Formats: sequence, structure tokens, C-alpha cells
Amino acid sequence: MTDSTFSHTGTQYSEPASDLSGTGPTLDVLAQARLQATQTGLAFAGSVHPNDAWQLVQSGDVSLVDVRTVEERKFVGYVPGSIHVPWATGTALTRNPRFVKELENKIKDKSKVVLLLCRSGKRSAVAAEAASLAGFGNMFNVSEGFEGDLNEVEQRGQLGGWRFHHLPWVQD
Repeated sequence: MTDSTFSHTGTQYSEPASDLSGTGPTLDVLAQARLQATQTGLAFAGSVHPNDAWQLVQSGDVSLVDVRTVEERKFVGYVPGSIHVPWATGTALTRNPRFVKELENKIKDKSKVVLLLCRSGKRSAVAAEAASLAGFGNMFNVSEGFEGDLNEVEQRGQLGGWRFHHLPWVQD
């Protein structure tokens, strides 16, 4: 394995690259997520921490699907290279009735490992359940989401999330 380096806001990070073909960290993360999902009765493959999700994305063997709205991606930011399939639309978060169909159009192989990302990890968990019911066998949720949960003064970005962990993201 080789190290890959990326930079975000001037800070350098190095993380080991991994793959899905061996018994390295990637398989361990997925196996642990599956075990926990089974133990807690989840209807999808499991949840992974944002740092683990980034490691999985770097392997090139998984797809990261952002299920937030167009508005969230535009005004809050998004992960470069992520696929966009909104679970809901607009500021009212109206459920997208074509979610599964749109996901099928973008992820042709239902056995592929897919990570779903939303604002806090809640919508993506529901979307992972719907996708799993539609036959996607390796649907994982990114816990904490892009922005994390609200803190005691109702602000996001300070209690976890993709951005909180200084993982790569861009903003329009």
C-alpha cells in the first residue's frame, strides 16, 4: 500500500491507501459496520465514520452519493467527485419519489459498495434503507453526515461531520 496525500485549507494529511480486494483496513471497516448493523437490526449494510468513508472513497472501489438537496450542495458545500441523487428536494425537503430510479441510473451495479451522505447522517440512513429494499446489497450510511448534529446553541459543524473532520470539500 502507498500513502496518498491531500490538502484542504492548507493542512496536509496523509492516510494509507486501501483496497477492497484484501483483508486490509477497508474490509475491516465494512465488516465492522455490517456486524454493528446486524446487531442493531438496521435494514441496510451499516454506517461508517466520515474518516473511514474518505479512506473508502480513496480506494476507488466505492461510490459516494450525496443525498442532500441541490440547495444544500450549492450553499453549504459538497465532496468533489461525489454523485448527487437527492433524497428530498427544495427547502421544504419534499421526498423525491424518483430517488431509487435515479440511484439505479447512476449506480448500475447493485452489488457495488455505496456510501450515502446527507447533512447529519439521518436522511442518508433512511435513503440507505430504501435503496437496500430496492436490491442494493452494499448500501452504507456516512454517520455524522456532512455537517454533523446541532450543538447546544443549535449550530452545525461543531459536533462531527465531514467538514468537522477536515476532509476534502468544495463550495460554489
